[in-house]
Amino acid sequence: MAKKLKTYQTSIGFFDLAIAAPSMKAALEAWGADSNLFHQKFAWEADDPDVVAATLQHPGVVLKRPVGSKGAFTDSAELPRDMTSKDTPKKSAAPEKKQGPKADGAAAKKAAAAYEREQAKREAAERREAATQAKERERRDAAVAKATKALAEAERAHDEAARAIDAEREDIEARARDEDARWETQQAKLKAAVRHAREG
Repeated sequence: MAKKLKTYQTSIGFFDLAIAAPSMKAALEAWGADSNLFHQKFAWEADDPDVVAATLQHPGVVLKRPVGSKGAFTDSAELPRDMTSKDTPKKSAAPEKKQGPKADGAAAKKAAAAYEREQAKREAAERREAATQAKERERRDAAVAKATKALAEAERAHDEAARAIDAEREDIEARARDEDARWETQQAKLKAAVRHAREG
């Protein structure tokens, strides 16, 4: 069953923010707050009928308006041109609650259902992003594994070639030593023959 939504309001930076959410915790998460603004009296449950109506039309969406202004909350508010105007009200703590008509039960239920649909969309988007990141990690890991395998195979081929060359080098050196020994023997015999011929 959808939880009943409440309207919460705060001021962050240059904007007043408002949202229809099922709890203060949900509002803080939507605002991206890293501390409990409600305990610090920087956030409050709003009951201004215009603010409540605006947020219930866009449940789960952070609406904003220039800080201190009395304009309508929208999802794409812009800063006033003259930020230094003396007429711009200063940021204040939680305003006194205004009395106004509450949203009827049917509208609240509709807004709560819309909030849950918005929440489901966000969660689905997060799951898609997680799946995309997982696929990217798998692709990267596969590429690393393939490159590592290729390097290992190249190293093995190099080692085999180096061993073959070393073996050939040893064989050539052995043949060279045998040839030197054969030549020394033959040369000695031929020199002896030359000397014998001269003496004869």
